[in-house]
Amino acid sequence: MATLECKDLTKRYGRVTALDSVSFAVEPGRVVGLLGPNGSGKTTLIKLANGLLAPTSGEVLICGQRPSPATKAVVSYLPDKLHLPEWMNTEKLMDMYADFYADFDRARCTDMLSRLALSPKQKLSQMSKGTREKVQLILVMSRRAKLYLLDEPIGGVDPATRDFILDTIIKNYDPDASVVISTHLISDVENVLDEVIFVNQGKIVLQSGVDEIREKYGKSVDALFREVFKC
Repeated sequence: MATLECKDLTKRYGRVTALDSVSFAVEPGRVVGLLGPNGSGKTTLIKLANGLLAPTSGEVLICGQRPSPATKAVVSYLPDKLHLPEWMNTEKLMDMYADFYADFDRARCTDMLSRLALSPKQKLSQMSKGTREKVQLILVMSRRAKLYLLDEPIGGVDPATRDFILDTIIKNYDPDASVVISTHLISDVENVLDEVIFVNQGKIVLQSGVDEIREKYGKSVDALFREVFKC
């Protein structure tokens, strides 16, 4: 059974169509890049899968179920903006995640946070933007979820932070889980992806394995992306 499946999924905001009859499936154990320029519909798709928006038509399924409190228990979601209370320190943040999510692995989280050399009493407001991004990602990846939905996890951070974020993602998801990474920074994520979905103006223009792209087109995903989305 697919971890994430969209069937003729459409979302409109008034007269604007953000997603137009989108259909695809993400199988367990796959790291999938949801790739497209800004405004292509990536964030809308991620929010629909997380149950934050309702589709205009069609459906999205998480492990065979429509988004609901039951699916939220198996989906770990990283929004494109920092959403954690900045007055909290890392200890209180771990307490909050442990209260909200039964699959939160505190030992895993503590181990990852130790790499940042943070005091447990240090508040988010006292951290740099890059460190806050790392802390939020660590909390998300410390859940033993079946599906990780990561919206622009490497946007707006420096190259060293990008490397830390990608390393954290790849080393901390369960082998049977699926990871969907939404981004427009293709060259940075290409080496961690099994599969890509190109989205443009609310439609899927390509879904393929990374190795298949290299064999069929004789070029990298980044090079193909630049060709497909050339202005």
